[in-house]
Amino acid sequence: MAINSENLSVENTQAQMRKGVLEYCILSILSNGEAYPSEIIEVLKKAKLIVVEGTLYPLLTRLKNSGLLTYRWEESQSGPPRKYYKLTPVGEKFLKGLAETWDELSNAVNKATRNR
Repeated sequence: MAINSENLSVENTQAQMRKGVLEYCILSILSNGEAYPSEIIEVLKKAKLIVVEGTLYPLLTRLKNSGLLTYRWEESQSGPPRKYYKLTPVGEKFLKGLAETWDELSNAVNKATRNR
């Protein structure tokens, strides 16, 4: 079977898989308390889910517009005011559902791929 390298690559598939779990990871990070976007990026980088601000900010805005996050501004001694994000009660409930789905999905994938 020939693979069209323009449409399929390991790197592209890895990137798509990471993007697919970012929302869950961001909400999970914020379940520990409010955070500034650079703090979220640092946690994701340590986990090897490399994210740049250009990826994170639109996702945070989408999550906020969906009612899952809220934010507050805080003055900074070293620059412009900072926006700190936190989960809303709706976001906490949504995260619980995602966590259950993730557990089911990861268990299913582990079972399906054990016999490779």
